[in-house]
Amino acid sequence: MILADQVAVVTGASRGIGRAIALSLAEAGAYVVLNYRGNQTAADASLAAIVEGGGRGELSQFDVANESEIEQAVKKIVDGHNKIDILVNNAGVTADNLLMRVSPADWDQVVGTNLKGTILCTKVVSRHMIRQRSGRILNISSVAGQMGNAGQSLYAAAKAGIIGFTKTIARELASRNVTANVIAPGFIETDMTAKLSDQQREKFLQLIPLGRFGTCQEVGDMVVFLAGEKAGYITGQVFGINGGLYM
Repeated sequence: MILADQVAVVTGASRGIGRAIALSLAEAGAYVVLNYRGNQTAADASLAAIVEGGGRGELSQFDVANESEIEQAVKKIVDGHNKIDILVNNAGVTADNLLMRVSPADWDQVVGTNLKGTILCTKVVSRHMIRQRSGRILNISSVAGQMGNAGQSLYAAAKAGIIGFTKTIARELASRNVTANVIAPGFIETDMTAKLSDQQREKFLQLIPLGRFGTCQEVGDMVVFLAGEKAGYITGQVFGINGGLYM
């Protein structure tokens, strides 16, 4: 197993892409700490799926936008496992609307979780990676942060911010053998895309050269590769998993 004896933290791991990432890391041999904020039932199900597959892990409940909660959670993880090798900042929310209709509450929620959450979790965890002189940080952005998407001004801004942030920390942490990269999914088969009407789905498929939506497993596979030894000379890069929607 390419990630045997590695300790990975995945934020927003109770469902969708986060759950698939956690499962993929566990299958590769990592001990996975699954973060969630409020959906205990979904988090339990994700951990159960890991255990049923022969993997190992635990749950960690904290709000990624709350630095004190992150610090407490990370301290507990490090006290229990002596290290954190992999951090996947996946937690994210949307509040889609036209710019003229977004509210300050929408801004606080979307930017707070997607961008601030990524920054705070990285800030806290990277301290330990610096001491270890090793680590992998993988931040989940979106194709919306690269090309924009009508009705997603807040989400696109937050996801674009993740790209700039990651390139910066990649430079700051490189001397300590800590890499930082971005994965930017396009349309992925999740609960969110399942809500699209047949007309909406067909419209989006026409924009994708490969003619299909991606799978959560494909995102998980990329995370496993970038977290492994073979990706040791890769940092500050953005990896699109979008079927050619953005090139």
